[in-house]
Amino acid sequence: MIGKTISHYKILEKLGEGGMGVVYKAEDTRLKRVVALKFLPSSIMASESEKTRFVHEAQAAAALNHPNICTIYEIDEADGQQFIAMEFVEGASLKEKIAAGPLKIDEAINLATQIAEGLQAAHEKGITHRDIKPANVMITNKGQAKIMDFGLAKLAEQKTRLTKTGMTVGTVAYMSPEQAQGVDADHRSDIWSFGVMLYEMITGQHPFKGLYEQAVVYSIMNEEPEPMTGLRTGVPMELERNVNKALAKKPDERYQQFDEILVDLRLLQKGFASRISKQTLAGVKSPRKKRAYLSGAVVGLIALLIGIGFYSRMQTEEQQARYDSIAVLPLENLSADPDQEYLVDGMTEALIAELAQISALRVILRTSVMRYKDTSKPLPEIAHELNVNTIVEGSVLRVGERVRITAQLIDAATDRHLWAKSYERDLRDILSLQGEVAQAIASEIRVKLTPQEETQLARTRPVNPAAHDLYLKGRFAWNKRTPAGMTKSVEYFNQALEHDPTNALIWAGLADSYNQLGYRGSLLPREAYPQAKAAAAKALQANPALAEAHAAMGYALFNYDWDWAAAERALRRALELNPNYAEAHHWYSHYLMDTGRVEESLEESKRALELDPLSMIISVHLGWHYIFARQYDLAVEHLKKVVAHDRSFYSAHLQLGRAYQFQGALAEAIAEQRKGAALSGNSTEASAALAVALALAGQREEATRILSQLKQMPTDQYVSSFDIAAVYAGLGATTQTFEWLEKARQERASRVIELKADPLFDSLRFDPRLHDLLRRMNLAE
Repeated sequence: MIGKTISHYKILEKLGEGGMGVVYKAEDTRLKRVVALKFLPSSIMASESEKTRFVHEAQAAAALNHPNICTIYEIDEADGQQFIAMEFVEGASLKEKIAAGPLKIDEAINLATQIAEGLQAAHEKGITHRDIKPANVMITNKGQAKIMDFGLAKLAEQKTRLTKTGMTVGTVAYMSPEQAQGVDADHRSDIWSFGVMLYEMITGQHPFKGLYEQAVVYSIMNEEPEPMTGLRTGVPMELERNVNKALAKKPDERYQQFDEILVDLRLLQKGFASRISKQTLAGVKSPRKKRAYLSGAVVGLIALLIGIGFYSRMQTEEQQARYDSIAVLPLENLSADPDQEYLVDGMTEALIAELAQISALRVILRTSVMRYKDTSKPLPEIAHELNVNTIVEGSVLRVGERVRITAQLIDAATDRHLWAKSYERDLRDILSLQGEVAQAIASEIRVKLTPQEETQLARTRPVNPAAHDLYLKGRFAWNKRTPAGMTKSVEYFNQALEHDPTNALIWAGLADSYNQLGYRGSLLPREAYPQAKAAAAKALQANPALAEAHAAMGYALFNYDWDWAAAERALRRALELNPNYAEAHHWYSHYLMDTGRVEESLEESKRALELDPLSMIISVHLGWHYIFARQYDLAVEHLKKVVAHDRSFYSAHLQLGRAYQFQGALAEAIAEQRKGAALSGNSTEASAALAVALALAGQREEATRILSQLKQMPTDQYVSSFDIAAVYAGLGATTQTFEWLEKARQERASRVIELKADPLFDSLRFDPRLHDLLRRMNLAE
């Protein structure tokens, strides 16, 4: 085989051979890359039904895209042999590493965490590996774990059945009890195999031993493994418990999902378990409760040290004086229940909102910090990226109607803990809990609060638990910023109001949802914005000092009512109440550009990005500002960086295409607009932007075809008349442009208020019809 070319792969060398086939290193002659080719045994591929099954399994596995899973490139057949082309991983198998002796405990936990992350991603796609073992995990030369052979195990399973003597064919040592019995097994078998592998990484031994396979099966079914702590010194007790839970004989008694395992592994990585003795666990029955009590015990000890002066008071007045910026990293969900993720994300957002009310602090907002969820980046690196000098991290545990939040304040430059405390409250007292944490953090870094800020943070309005749950679900859906998410958020907010009809936060959330549904064209403006204003008014009636309510009202006032003076008052009031509210700065920047105040708009745009530096929409907005300020080179430079950061964000391509268009680089403009249209699912705004670029490039036939499609959209799908007018402007059809601009004015299409600033309409600046339009929108100079 060496030197032979199969399809477009040149065989370079043989890498290995096993029950599932032979693996070769090969060169992909088309793409000029090194790959691994696995040829499947003819015994497995004997029938057409098994080939079909294999293809389906391989297709599912190829859909996985995760850094800890070996990527499958394609499946093919040559000379009657089925083979898989996959990523070539340089390094050693985990089996080879274990053969050299037990791994260092921290290394084992790190690799186990990576493997668990890969398996979690596969399980979320409905794919179970079924043959997790050290031989199927490669460790790269840089220490990255790669799970191999997804999609093959189910095929092999067709050949592995119990014989009359009870013997199982396959990798018996890693089989779960249900696999060993030959009964149907689900994803929890992977959890068992993972537990066996982690035990082996720590001890260098198999947990279930026997001189022959039947003896191993008996051990798996009936015996408990020897304690790891008895085989090796320094093994954390918590790690022992985690492995034992993964190795529970009954599937229902194991971890149910890999995200539960990841919670515990990450706690171990942070060093919590190494500080806990066996005595700490006395009297605690539930492993889940043990984790909460353990972390609470550690935090309580730290808080005690703080209280008597042996912990964070070491820093000087000069050191504390520099703490003027903060990021709250996503809190961890300790409930081991993915359905509680909305609560934990909501608590993160609420704590950010509380701190954001403190004018002396620059607080990084949700959009940016949520990108660090489950990150392994060092805190100093995160702090550098966010440009902050303090970080808050912690966890949330909900048991029934009780909530425990653990928070730690960290000096970002030194990674040194300044303060830590655990709080537990009834869900009804959640607002006071969040305010108390924010006050404690402000006190610790010696930020001076204004009397108004003290009052806001100390408010004690009780929360209706059912309403609060639904509110958090509404915000969780709203933050997705998709039409479906916005629609779902309206449902949640309305349900929440049935439980608590005077809750200002819920009304403000409902106003935000209707504002975005109106702006993004999911609802007719005349349907969306009046409801947004009504909800914002209800919020202000319940709490006149709520920044979100003022901002939502301002947004509707300038996008729909064109009441520019009232809109500015509302937006400025929002910023007075919460100077860290990035969306208010973002929306105020829009207002200022629409009214011709270009320099002020830039100042607000940059401030919004400073507060939410990783927000894609706010980053795109700065590029939009440069376009409307006619600074096209700056726009292209900035938006190229935004696109490089996330190539799937269609708005970035759309605005980069516009920047190229006005720069005169029309081929590049069309290319970007095609990407934007595809990524948006051919939204009306993106389709219109593509048509404009095509028209300006002289490709009028395709531009006209898109225009016809937009005009013939079904009546139940809203198409902004402003988008139609933009295409006519690109085609140079002035009469039709004004006809559709007038329709856009009548329907109060959201972006028609950009008419004064949009460079697309510069050729019409001296036309009296444009001045008349602007006058009727209260935008005439």
